[in-house]
Amino acid sequence: MSLNIEAKKATVEGIAAGIANAQTLVIAEYRGISVSNLTELRANARKEGVYLHVLKNTLVRRAVEGTSFAALADQMVGPLIYSASEDAVAAAKVLHQFSKKDDKIVVKAGVYNGDLLDAAQVAELASIPSQEELLAKLLGVMQAPVSGFARALAALAAKNAETEAA
Repeated sequence: MSLNIEAKKATVEGIAAGIANAQTLVIAEYRGISVSNLTELRANARKEGVYLHVLKNTLVRRAVEGTSFAALADQMVGPLIYSASEDAVAAAKVLHQFSKKDDKIVVKAGVYNGDLLDAAQVAELASIPSQEELLAKLLGVMQAPVSGFARALAALAAKNAETEAA
């Protein structure tokens, strides 16, 4: 059933709103995927804060006109699922990891920071740790000297307590 012009305009506005703050937009073919696997993929995306929808390509083309994602318009052919995220790697990571589990999901292309990425580049982007992981690693690096100093002080206090007791 085709949408009337007002419904199409509303859909385009909804898509534009969904990707307005996104840093990354990744597209993948989903031909032949089972409903249960698609539901699992959507749950994974929701958990990671990723905008993930099956959309009409013509409507998405209109929604991305004039944005940094316009370079992706030529790739929008066939049955596609669209993944967008504010986190630079989350959209790529969700689709790439799921494509390893289910070969019915085939990552086609993506856009990051205005640059068109092919499937291999999307895979490279997906291999980068997320912002939370990087912050956790940074915190661990920053805490290491402090915790080492604290252990040294505790050992020194224990040694002083032993010499005083003896």
